[in-house]
Amino acid sequence: MPTNSTRRLPELTDAGLKATANVVAKNEYNEPVEGAIAVERALTLYLDRREIVTLMTLGNHPELLILGWLRNQRMIEDIEAIRAIQVDWEIESAAIVTYEGVDNLDARLERKTVTTGCGQGTVFGDLMEDIDDIRLTAPRLKQSSIYALLKALNEYNEVYKNAGAVHGCALCSEDQGIELFIEDVGRHNAVDAIAGHMWLNDIGGEGKLFYTTGRLTSEMVIKVALMGIPVLLSRSGITAMGLEIAQRVGVTLIARAKGRHFLVYHGGESIDYDDMPPPRPPRADRDSRHSPD
Repeated sequence: MPTNSTRRLPELTDAGLKATANVVAKNEYNEPVEGAIAVERALTLYLDRREIVTLMTLGNHPELLILGWLRNQRMIEDIEAIRAIQVDWEIESAAIVTYEGVDNLDARLERKTVTTGCGQGTVFGDLMEDIDDIRLTAPRLKQSSIYALLKALNEYNEVYKNAGAVHGCALCSEDQGIELFIEDVGRHNAVDAIAGHMWLNDIGGEGKLFYTTGRLTSEMVIKVALMGIPVLLSRSGITAMGLEIAQRVGVTLIARAKGRHFLVYHGGESIDYDDMPPPRPPRADRDSRHSPD
């Protein structure tokens, strides 16, 4: 794992596993077809020997997932408070050891919300409590840059292409393109793994874009806002609460993004429309192309 000599970083295992397994299925002609399926694994987290949650994950980036989960749940505010994270797949568990314990852990664990995240995500504490003071500044974003990112993202989704059944998330920027792409069985896990990468490497969210294949729910918007990322991009749709929170904290919300199509639900004034598609034909002409002779 990467380290930074100016910070006291936790000792981490390197226990990533292969995300897929090879199987044989039968097609509609009763013929054997070899292929891959996603491997879903249970990983129970113990914080200073106390069981706190079980995550369902591909297991390909467990240490980053745990770090990001701790950060996004606001269980631990400072990465230097963590002594070690040890993942042991033989017992499907991970031991998180801190230097001085976690303040108010009982109170945090008592308050939890089951979210709409795939695999049934859980958020501990008050969903809204930590975003009251967040006000993000939307960067200027070129339409052509959105198209370039969407095109580049077509080269990713390796697990999805081979096996399906997963979501992908990416940390992006206009100047560097796709900086990190992670897939997992739930989009909230992929978000947390990227948050863990950012925390470990001391990467701020200013000027970044976050892409997800999943829907933009309140949980997604809150996590991205807590990571300090001002732009959230998805090929899927949004929820009303997701939009409400984006408006509240200043996240530019772009959904239904695929090919050369997208919908900006919030932050449209920050988009430079420098690469508009050819004008669409008048509606009457479009309708006539689909009318019977």
